[in-house]
Amino acid sequence: MAVIPHNEKEVELLARLMRAEAEGEGELGMLMVGNVGVNRVLVDCLDFTNIRTIEQMVFQRPGGFEATMKGYFYQRAREQDKRLARRTIQGERFHPATNSLWFFDPGGPCPAQWYNQWNAGRFKTHCFYSPTQTDCPSVF
Repeated sequence: MAVIPHNEKEVELLARLMRAEAEGEGELGMLMVGNVGVNRVLVDCLDFTNIRTIEQMVFQRPGGFEATMKGYFYQRAREQDKRLARRTIQGERFHPATNSLWFFDPGGPCPAQWYNQWNAGRFKTHCFYSPTQTDCPSVF
């Protein structure tokens, strides 16, 4: 059962985002990006109080995803990417992105905090950041 509402257009949108942000990190890296996206739709806290759909999450300004400003994001979603997107929409979670709302590639070591959020861990080049349960209980 899906943990967030979605339609086929939004599955394709999430798949394109996952690919554009993390294709070089393999399927697991792409799934973790999907976790962050799904978490942003799921929660009602911090920077995400008005995000209720995948489309709103993908194109959020300010604070959205850098990949949406690159041409690669606008390529058609592949079937294998849509399968990965559906897995995250269905609630599959992968550490360290399980409760994360942010990620980035620092080009070096992961800072302990990023915008006052604690580092939850690293996967390949991406560092993942999660709020505290007090700041955002709906992501836990």
